[in-house]
Order: sequence, then C-alpha cells, then structure tokens
Amino acid sequence: MDLEHKFARFGDGLSVSEDAVIEGYASLFGQVDQGSDVVQKGAYRSSLAGLEKAGQRVKMLWQHDPAQPIGVWDEVREDDKGLWVKGRLLESTQKGREAAELIRAGAMDGLSIGYRTKRAAKNDKGQRVLTELELWEVSLVTFPMLPSARVAAKGFDPEADETLRSIAEVFNDARQELARP
Repeated sequence: MDLEHKFARFGDGLSVSEDAVIEGYASLFGQVDQGSDVVQKGAYRSSLAGLEKAGQRVKMLWQHDPAQPIGVWDEVREDDKGLWVKGRLLESTQKGREAAELIRAGAMDGLSIGYRTKRAAKNDKGQRVLTELELWEVSLVTFPMLPSARVAAKGFDPEADETLRSIAEVFNDARQELARP
C-alpha cells in the first residue's frame, strides 16, 4: 500500500498565537472530498492508539516533505466532527517561521494528512469510504482537497478563496490526466 494524502482546510477559529500554536481539523468525517473519498468516524482510532502505546507522535511537515519538519503536534484526536490537531510551529526553523507568517497573513490555511489505507469499501455512490487509516503525518499545505473544512481567517476574502479553489481544481485535473496510462 502506498502512502496517500488527504487535504482539508483548517476548521473554524484558526489563528497563530504569539508562541506559534496552531489548531484545527485535519480531516472531517462524512464529507466527500475532491477524490471521492469519505473518512468514517473511528478511522483513526487504532492508529492513534498504536502511536500512543509506542510513545510516538504524528509528524508535522511542510507540504508532505519528510525532510522539512516544521513543528510538533501536541494533540491529535478524533472527536464527533473529525481529526482535530493542535501543535506548535517551530519558529527556530526557517520553514516554521515562514509557515507562521503565511498563516498569520491568511495566505495558507490548509492541512493534509499522510496515511495508508488499512480498510475501505465502495458505497452505492461509487465513493471510497475509509474505515481504518494508518496516520503518518499532518502537513501544512497550500491547496487542500476538502473545501468544506475551512476557516475564515482575519482579512479573509471569499472571492479570492474561490479563485484559489478553482486553481487547485485545475492542478488536480492535470495531475489525474498525467497519471493516466
């Protein structure tokens, strides 16, 4: 099984505090993303329990690059809404400083999970329902795949957000076209 990525916008109330603490939803349950996947409640339970038992943490990366950790997730948990994360950007790193400033300016508001699918099934709508995932990392990203999991940060402009979403859709379509045999 290959490592997969699932994108989401931060949940309501995204902010970066003076000490670079960020929090939001990295995944929302029951919502169809642009890849026609739906994450089911409880999909992360086993993975999170395994990480805790092993004394390990979910990694915080920049744009899914394993060579660029930018902080630490202090809390990662499932609730009724989805996968909620809270962590600290390490502003002692260049990318950590950049990420904090981009979030503060409203230029970046996306999260993406890196995971392996352990169990999934197709529903009657042809969507893949993800029932068990092995969570590896949660990254800060530019273009999230789950538009409904988003935040209105200070200075948010809905028209600009729609433009960025359209651009992301073009990139996603091009990526799918290039992946065809």
